[in-house]
Amino acid sequence: MPIYITQGRYTREAIKGMVISPEDRSDAVSRMLAKVGGRLIGYYVTFGEYDFLVIAEAPGETQIAAVLLAAASGGGVTGLKTTLAMTTIEAKGAFAAASDLTPSFRSAGGV
Repeated sequence: MPIYITQGRYTREAIKGMVISPEDRSDAVSRMLAKVGGRLIGYYVTFGEYDFLVIAEAPGETQIAAVLLAAASGGGVTGLKTTLAMTTIEAKGAFAAASDLTPSFRSAGGV
């Protein structure tokens, strides 16, 4: 199952609410992922440009997009950035496939 890494920021209102009533957001994210056939691998609060990082498995792009859209629609998060991650075994397969394609490929403007 594909692995997705999502980073995002909490809105000011979300931070105010969590200061008043602290909560573990990984529970809500885990439940949403389960509803689309996915699984939460990790949920981290981070410092810097982003406030949190989520590592999740989902059956595909449609399912992870549904989770992200649902999360964003609540108004508590912003600036979501999602990256598809590959295992080293998957990457090795991609490099092997590229090796087969490279001899027949001509770069733009190439002779």
